[in-house]
Amino acid sequence: MRIAEISPEDGALGQELLGLQHAAYAVEAEIIGDDRIPPLHETLTELLAEPLLWLGAVDDDNRLVGAVAWEETPGEVDVNRLVVHPGAHRRGIGRALVKEVMARAGGRGVVVSTGRANGPARTLYERLGFTLRGEVEVIPGLWIVNYAFPG
Repeated sequence: MRIAEISPEDGALGQELLGLQHAAYAVEAEIIGDDRIPPLHETLTELLAEPLLWLGAVDDDNRLVGAVAWEETPGEVDVNRLVVHPGAHRRGIGRALVKEVMARAGGRGVVVSTGRANGPARTLYERLGFTLRGEVEVIPGLWIVNYAFPG
């Protein structure tokens, strides 16, 4: 697997990334019992409108198996989304992508949010040293937890 900068504006990659995102968030929706996750229903136009930086994980067959997107300011990096192909879970792809973003943060704090009931994502962030900072009900009945590194 190799990790490289990608852009959803690069022709067919945008559609591939959108499909990966939908597949990954469908798994999260099943885990948390709620399909009101905005990226699950995002269109390509909406995805392209997001001011995000992207890294992609490409397997040996040159297939996109994971991606991470973030926004950054001079003081902080905000991981906006982390997606891994459902057929590629438990291979360290999500971990490698988040670690790469952490390395690129250059000493800035890194924050991330996930569904409160998303045990696999929460375990990943906690094992990487993120500290729980709180939880928020973003829409009625849909709770997210916020993490920060360093804690």
